[in-house]
Amino acid sequence: MLSLILLCWIIPITLIIKSKKTNGSEKLGWILAMLFISWVAWIFYLLFAPLNARQNTNGR
Repeated sequence: MLSLILLCWIIPITLIIKSKKTNGSEKLGWILAMLFISWVAWIFYLLFAPLNARQNTNGR
């Protein structure tokens, strides 16, 4: 039972770490939010990340 609970915490953290939606300090912020607030922050990550729109590099 403990391993199932631990798995429920590790999978979202792993998915955030491997995600290409965010990088650097924003990714760290999402992981910290998930650890200190709740794993529900992972759902917010899926809905709202990235928080800052990336610059379009093709000149438009």
